[in-house]
Amino acid sequence: MMEHEIEPVPGLPERLPQAETVVWQGGCDRRSFMRNALHMPMVAAYFAILALAGLATGALAGAAITAVAGVAALGLLSLFAWLVARSTVYTITDKRIVMRFGVALPMCVNIPMTIVETARVRSHRDGTADICLALTADQRAGYLVLWPHSRPWRYGRPEPMLRGLADGQRVAALLARTMAQAVPGGRHLAPADATASTLAPVPVAA
Repeated sequence: MMEHEIEPVPGLPERLPQAETVVWQGGCDRRSFMRNALHMPMVAAYFAILALAGLATGALAGAAITAVAGVAALGLLSLFAWLVARSTVYTITDKRIVMRFGVALPMCVNIPMTIVETARVRSHRDGTADICLALTADQRAGYLVLWPHSRPWRYGRPEPMLRGLADGQRVAALLARTMAQAVPGGRHLAPADATASTLAPVPVAA
């Protein structure tokens, strides 16, 4: 029996204390993950170009093999995206952020609001968004442990990442309000405004 099948509360490893409440819960959108994390349109274009180049040079067998390989690769990526979306649950409570994920090895990562140094939002053209969480300097999270729920290329100081949120801007605003209330002394988070190619900082410094 998998760990996910015995959760007392969906997405959470145990029942919350009475003083803690769930503010928001959601998952990773499969189509957004396919486009923005796995870059499947680029993968498809790559194999299409190779196949067309083979046809143009008369290498019909090579073009056919390339086309089959491309279809197989896209199929595997689609399956992986489906498994990621199926196994992922993000939870925001009034005290922490909980990330439950894991295709082969179920995991649950608890991130107290007090250790989040900076939150950033990256919006995509399809209307979805990602939220990256930079932790305080004394906190460390393994990149490979978090992947694919980690900000790309941040190996030295990995950042947990809530990927493919269907209503990311609303979730970011909700997270900002929740963190401002949860952190002792209060922290101000500016509204996130990001484009498909930028990460807009949402400072949480007091």
